[in-house]
Amino acid sequence: MEENEVRLQKVLASAGLGSRRKCEEFITAGRVTVNGEVVDELGSRVDPDVAIIHVDGVRIAQTSGHVVVALNKPRGVVTTMADDQGRECVGDLVAEFEQRLFHVGRLDAETEGLLLLTNDGELSQRLGHPSHGIVKTYLARVSGRVTKDDIEKICAGFPIEGTPVAVTDCKIFESGKNQTVVQISIHEGRNRILRKLFDELGYPVLDLVRTKIGPISLGSLRSGHLRVLENKELGKLYSSVGL
Repeated sequence: MEENEVRLQKVLASAGLGSRRKCEEFITAGRVTVNGEVVDELGSRVDPDVAIIHVDGVRIAQTSGHVVVALNKPRGVVTTMADDQGRECVGDLVAEFEQRLFHVGRLDAETEGLLLLTNDGELSQRLGHPSHGIVKTYLARVSGRVTKDDIEKICAGFPIEGTPVAVTDCKIFESGKNQTVVQISIHEGRNRILRKLFDELGYPVLDLVRTKIGPISLGSLRSGHLRVLENKELGKLYSSVGL
């Protein structure tokens, strides 16, 4: 037995999946895999810092020292951990953390909403890599009344700078006399791509808010506030990038 190994049901319970007895039921029912193999014996022990554990196909968060933070970035805050021009940046908003966090992707200064920060380099790299196709959802308040024809153009892949924008979903969220709120989901990260898209179609963006990254939603998190992702959310996030 290795020094760092502990009983599997203890690891599951520590990850917030329920009491040890409940976690034992998960194991005996064959719902738990360790490093890709089903483990259904209660005496099984694992190293929680090394083993890759899934329950019902969802990765569980373990005691690796990694942390993922969801931040509702306010408008006007730049997406850097420090700024030599003295502007307010996301690094200022997470200064309370002992871990050395870095942002996953970025939002331009005028865009608000969900930004993830972590000290897990592998997770950050995978979330940003196009091969994983992580979908990001936004609410865009634009000038003018967006037509259904233009929504169809967007969904079909409207070209910006010669390359179609990779849109997975687009719909009118609210429509007023002179403004429209559009909900749009994309799986690419070109700089200011949504602002360029709506400008090209004749609908200048007035406000832009990111509401979701993969399985993680902004929810009721207030502007400028943050929260550490819980184990279930972490599991879904890790699973979404194959970890």
